[in-house]
Amino acid sequence: MNKLLSYVIPCYNSTESLTKVVDEIIETVKTRNGYDYEIILVNDNAPDATWELIENLSAENPNIHGVCMAHNFGQHSALMAGFRKAKGDIVVALDDDGQTPPSESFKLIDRLQGNVNVVYGDYPDLKFASKFREFGSNVNDWMAEWLLNKPHGLYLSSFIAARRNVIDQVVQYGGPYPYVDGLMLRSGSEIVNEPVEHREREFGQSGYSLKKLLELWVNGFTAFSVKPLRAGTLIGVLIAGLGFAFGAFIFIQKLIYRDAVNAGWSSIVCILMMLGGLILIMLGLIGEYVGRIYLSINSTPQYIVLKETESAAEQRKKTAIPNNNIPS
Repeated sequence: MNKLLSYVIPCYNSTESLTKVVDEIIETVKTRNGYDYEIILVNDNAPDATWELIENLSAENPNIHGVCMAHNFGQHSALMAGFRKAKGDIVVALDDDGQTPPSESFKLIDRLQGNVNVVYGDYPDLKFASKFREFGSNVNDWMAEWLLNKPHGLYLSSFIAARRNVIDQVVQYGGPYPYVDGLMLRSGSEIVNEPVEHREREFGQSGYSLKKLLELWVNGFTAFSVKPLRAGTLIGVLIAGLGFAFGAFIFIQKLIYRDAVNAGWSSIVCILMMLGGLILIMLGLIGEYVGRIYLSINSTPQYIVLKETESAAEQRKKTAIPNNNIPS
């Protein structure tokens, strides 16, 4: 019996590149015996004609299924929607812009041997469109290593192959702010890298603006770790210690030199501003955690599906003419 591969692709402003990506997936699967495929295209409420293209692709190929979000929930929510729809023994996640080459997906799939349950594509030669995107990727990698206990040297990319049992664990997460990399790491699975090509972007530009990158980082900071709170506590203790030491130093100087010592208003104001800023940062961080707890208690959804494409069988069922001559 053939194994089923599920390709999950979050789509946003991808009318120029998506058809090429889908065609490459189909041609790649044809090169191997023993595999069937399905392609799940999740439209993250793009403002262009991405959904219309997905509907056309789905109508032409029964192995393609489209999901349209009610509004823009972000890449990780779109992935979760696709994962829940996927039925494959192995699930492959990749981008819609063609930079993660579908032709190399079997490199990742072939590494799923023994205890290895998740494989991330690693790019020896990254082709970022800007230094800003490269910086964002480096920050995300550092953040995952510090906050999520990511193994040192493991590169987390958007090109992923995972076994069914891992995906089943990932989709159990019901919080309103999913972070797929954190969920993969939390699954306790053996995760490795596989070197693959990273292509130049042919069409458009990255959908990650500064605002979206900041949201991703904050989500990574607060979704699966309390280390930011602990770091704030440690910083507070250090600053308090420095404050006491500085106060003791001024007191001793005053005893020795008396009127020759002038503490100065400027230094006091600087210290107060520094302490006040740190307090406000920590209050904001605590507020972020409390807000997420509130949203989780109120069952805020990860995403809302507006509509889906229909399979050929569902379309035939709807258009079938009822036979009223059949005796009851």
